[in-house]
Amino acid sequence: MPANILLVEDEPAIQELIAFNLSQAGHHVMRADSAESAQNIVRNALPDLILLDWMLPGMSGIDFARKLRSEERTRQIPLIMLTARSDEQDKVIGLETGADDYITKPFSPRELQARIKAVLRRRAPQITDDTVEVQGLRLDPATHRVTGNGDAIDLGPTEFRLLHFFMTHPERVHSRAQLLDHVWGDHVFVEERTVDVHIRRLRSALESTCFDRLIQTVRGTGYRLSAHSN
Repeated sequence: MPANILLVEDEPAIQELIAFNLSQAGHHVMRADSAESAQNIVRNALPDLILLDWMLPGMSGIDFARKLRSEERTRQIPLIMLTARSDEQDKVIGLETGADDYITKPFSPRELQARIKAVLRRRAPQITDDTVEVQGLRLDPATHRVTGNGDAIDLGPTEFRLLHFFMTHPERVHSRAQLLDHVWGDHVFVEERTVDVHIRRLRSALESTCFDRLIQTVRGTGYRLSAHSN
């Protein structure tokens, strides 16, 4: 699935080449040529993934990565470091800083796409096109179809995204605020009770196949998808 990718690269030619290849692959690319300008972009909306050059004017990529990982709001953003540094110690520093992957320049567009897909599959599976299944409930993001034991289930777009997020993060409890951030999008200002409305719609759509039991309310905390009883 297309991802919103923030590319932080100060060399114009390299930035243009990477952005072009990412756009050709269907991703939406936001560009920054410094950590400071990247911070302004992140302040307005969280990207699905950040490609971050190590050597930047002003604040270095490593320092920016540390800053991202130190703040609750940005801690979970998937992060790939781009660098000309190939020494093992540099790679260790990058990964210990919190990067999910480390790509040494020069690299091919195919390698970059493969690394992005691998990181998103691991850190943000709701962004990928991978089919997910839980006890006979099957969701295919590529075709936008949901079935329960082979029977088609009709979902609205918000309920589809909500179910996709639950199914790619099973057994975890999510607060209303977390669901708003992940499903509706960061900086989308709607009432938290909106989540309750869409949870009811999702359960109603799943009821005919008895999969509504998977969507559980955790009193005082939020919601989770679980194959186990409360």
